[in-house]
Amino acid sequence: MSQVFEGYERQYCETSANLTRKCSAAAALNGEQKKQKVSEIKSGLEEAEALIRKMDLEARALQPNVKAMVLTKLREYKNDLSNLKSEIKRLSSTDSQAARDALLESGMADALMASADQRGRLLISTERLNQSTDRVRQSRMTMQETEAIGVSILEDLHSQRQSLLHAHNTLHGVDENVGRSKKILTAMSRRMNRNKWIIGTIIAVLVLVVVLIIYFKLIH
Repeated sequence: MSQVFEGYERQYCETSANLTRKCSAAAALNGEQKKQKVSEIKSGLEEAEALIRKMDLEARALQPNVKAMVLTKLREYKNDLSNLKSEIKRLSSTDSQAARDALLESGMADALMASADQRGRLLISTERLNQSTDRVRQSRMTMQETEAIGVSILEDLHSQRQSLLHAHNTLHGVDENVGRSKKILTAMSRRMNRNKWIIGTIIAVLVLVVVLIIYFKLIH
């Protein structure tokens, strides 16, 4: 999740809790003190609205796999802000002890308590969503590490393939050299056999000539 969004989120939760406390305090006041407290609450409400707008803009710029979770949280914060506005509106419409008692009797205290409970649930939901975001972030890191390992393996396989191709080319060259050497040796063998035959023939002729010479000497 965006750190910017988380920063706005923390500020909003603090502002909302502070406004709730001020609403509870304002319900027990009357006259000028109540007006002053309501004025403070309205100022804080403007700050809360500004934080909601900032969170909205930040959420829409997030990646789709995180954006859905963040928008869910944002909808809960908007509902919380709407409840705060209703509480402040009811406070602003009363300015006397009797009106305050009527508000309390009509369930103002219950509404404030319900709002506080809702914010408690929001905080729990936020914590769960943060945990889910951490798991998503961890899964993404694992995927990146796996991808890096895969790329490294592919690079190693490519290097091994290049080495095998080089070895194949080298063996092909050796085969050609062996073939040429074999042809040369075969030609030399043929020449040696031909030379042996020629020498043998010459020796035979010489032997025949010697025999003839000896024969004629013996006759004469």
